[in-house]
Amino acid sequence: MDSSSLQWTQFLIAVTVAFFIAFRAHKRKSLNTSGAIAGFIVMSLHIFVGSRFGAMLLAFFFTSSKLTKIGEDKKRKIDPEFKEGGQRNWLQVLANSGVASVLVVIIWVLTKGQDKCLNSNDSALVTFFIGGVIGHYSCCNGDTWSSELGILSDDQPRLITTFKPVRRGTNGGVTKAGLLAAAAAGSVIGVSFVLLGLLTTKCGFDIALKQLLVIPIATFAGLCGSIIDSLLGATLQFTGFCSVRQKVVGKPGPTVKKISGVSILDNNAVNLVSILLTTILTSIACLYIF
Repeated sequence: MDSSSLQWTQFLIAVTVAFFIAFRAHKRKSLNTSGAIAGFIVMSLHIFVGSRFGAMLLAFFFTSSKLTKIGEDKKRKIDPEFKEGGQRNWLQVLANSGVASVLVVIIWVLTKGQDKCLNSNDSALVTFFIGGVIGHYSCCNGDTWSSELGILSDDQPRLITTFKPVRRGTNGGVTKAGLLAAAAAGSVIGVSFVLLGLLTTKCGFDIALKQLLVIPIATFAGLCGSIIDSLLGATLQFTGFCSVRQKVVGKPGPTVKKISGVSILDNNAVNLVSILLTTILTSIACLYIF
């Protein structure tokens, strides 16, 4: 099979898999209509460019969607913007995958469609951008796991900037369970990258063995991304308690008493900035290590 036929085959596989997953996610209310369309495009792109990128995206999507549905009754009482099943829209999909989508396109152009290992001696730029995708999804998964599991924890949340106890749902509030969940979430991304790489990417033995270092790198990136997200949430995102709704809210108002932060960034902007920072830091780490 020549390279052109192989790429068409990869494209058809990517589109078919992405359509099935997006349709299923829409049916199960993990994505609304706009989110399903955006998710289809993003998933098709990732799977087409490389199985490892598709694996990381799907590991993030499936685990996060599953955790979102755990403890829904408790989350409904705490979260004023609670949606049944999560129901992410197109903006949330792009906030959690837009940067990575740009990176995988750059990788595809640099590698001319070939699946490359992390190896700076072969191509420092490719290693830099692959590291960015790893950091991106480690951060996204870490933030989601820490939020979804941390809010269910019996631990008293503490504001990351002052360590003072705060109400559940406060932006920048952290728990031990949440931080451990973030690290575990990053490790899942690292494992998905390594396992698919061992099955699909041809490397020399020494280089292939070194790819295992992605797991601790991704673990740290998940934890680091969650901490950055919490720091931004505690300082640049408003949190208050509404005396009427008896819930923690993200916008000031006459019945809202401020808990922390100022109204500079909303939740999507906080996620985007934390993703960008973690992506850059992980790219640099991979360039140095590999």
